[in-house]
Amino acid sequence: MKGKLLLFHKINKRRAAALLLLFVISFSALACNLPIFVTPVATPDTREAVRQTLAARLFATPLAGQTQVVPPGAATPAAPLDAPMPALPIITLVPATELPELRPVTPGVPASTLENGTFRYITQPGDTVAALALRFNVNPEQILDPALFPSQIYLPAGLLLAIPDTLGAPEFSQALLPDGEVVYSPATLDFSVEEYVRAAGGFLSTYSEPVEADHLTGAQIIQRVADETSINPRLLLAFLEYRSGWVLGFPETAGGVFPIGFYANQYSGLYKEITLVARQLTIAYYGWRSGKVLELGFVDRTQQRINPTLNAGTAAVQYLFAVLNNPAEWQKQLYEDGRFFTLYTEMFGDPWQRASAPGAALPDNLAQPALELPFNSGERWSFTGGPHAAWGVGSALGGLDFAPVITQIGCQVSTGWATAAAPGLVLRSDNAQVTIDLDGDGREQTGWVLLYMHVAAKDRVAPGTYVNVNDRIGHPSCEGGVSTGAHVHLARKYNGEWIAADGPVPFVLSGWRANAGLRAYQGRLVRGEQVVTAQPDGSHTSLIIR
Repeated sequence: MKGKLLLFHKINKRRAAALLLLFVISFSALACNLPIFVTPVATPDTREAVRQTLAARLFATPLAGQTQVVPPGAATPAAPLDAPMPALPIITLVPATELPELRPVTPGVPASTLENGTFRYITQPGDTVAALALRFNVNPEQILDPALFPSQIYLPAGLLLAIPDTLGAPEFSQALLPDGEVVYSPATLDFSVEEYVRAAGGFLSTYSEPVEADHLTGAQIIQRVADETSINPRLLLAFLEYRSGWVLGFPETAGGVFPIGFYANQYSGLYKEITLVARQLTIAYYGWRSGKVLELGFVDRTQQRINPTLNAGTAAVQYLFAVLNNPAEWQKQLYEDGRFFTLYTEMFGDPWQRASAPGAALPDNLAQPALELPFNSGERWSFTGGPHAAWGVGSALGGLDFAPVITQIGCQVSTGWATAAAPGLVLRSDNAQVTIDLDGDGREQTGWVLLYMHVAAKDRVAPGTYVNVNDRIGHPSCEGGVSTGAHVHLARKYNGEWIAADGPVPFVLSGWRANAGLRAYQGRLVRGEQVVTAQPDGSHTSLIIR
């Protein structure tokens, strides 16, 4: 095994046996390197540095009317309009089997090459001209003709483009993880958190802690965070093992309140620290998708531009490791043999092989199915929140808020009913959430899924129920998350990825199309010449009748 490894001082027989058992069950052809982990160093300097780095990022969804804070890495201004244009963009469709992002010859192959000051970039699933222009620091016109390729549509994967290098050939162009290994995607259909943790037999299999009104096991905590945030549980488990050794072994430090090592007092315990892990991945993944997050912010307060050729999954992993490391240690842990990705492959097999499976990517021809407003025909409701985070800070601005117009005010449970916007199977109905699987396969990782949030426990639809349009989901309330009044939050995801309300696949409800405002929660619903403006106080301009 190459490189300097940080090994357990003692690798007990049980941990070694657990690893062997996992190899036999799941991936018998893997290499024989033993996993490693990096024990969080709890020095005062380290703790304070991590706290300060996290302080620059949000810990809670902003309330209506508050400014959405952009994490470190605000967009660099695009090149001036009179910047020289490349002669003609190279437009060639590359066969899917040859896409470096989907199937690299070896792990870490760049997604593009740089020749004579021009990137030869191969588009990846989820790319838009608007985001590429921000990532490469050029104008959209320097990438593709806007008359042929509008800036806000998904580009076909495999499009070969010539893009001027205005950034001085940024380093670290090696792809680390496919997108489907970061979001809770179809690549996880054969994976059970419960079975994996039990077979591993490490400290996590014996762990439990109170989470709100419940008492959850270690596996249940990982599953809950994966469900809620739509972050891949494999990545959560691998990062937990790398930082603490809890998954495969019984380290001497097991049981500490900061297994990951963020050292944020209000975020102690496994559930809250794993939630912070998911949040950093979310911020970077969707920030890279939109072109709003372009830099890494390291624990020593230095910054580094993310290589513009990388996929969203790789950018997310780079971002997560940056918040806990200085640049030198970050490079070792991500790009040195025997470190994080050695462990990841040993635990879960080849992620690039899973990425090559059909249907794992975000298709460029993605279209939303027909959806109705989430309340009964003829009722008056208020459009109280325009496009804002679908789930938590950093996720795509895919959520819309609606409140019934009734005499009740504040956070009393409404007597009104939120209804099904489309037919489908109710998968989850707990913790103020209801998810509806629109393709009916019973899997939240595949196809279109609707999320209803702030649904009161009283009269909430039961999981396993098949609903049709207009069937009752539950009562709007303030339960679950931050809320100033009873309402229902509605968001969409596809193949585990949160979909922006005003983007390549617009959110359309009963013919009303969502338009984002300048800030989160602002915006409009437009149907023909009719316009309804989001108002948190439910004033007359926000009234809408289905």
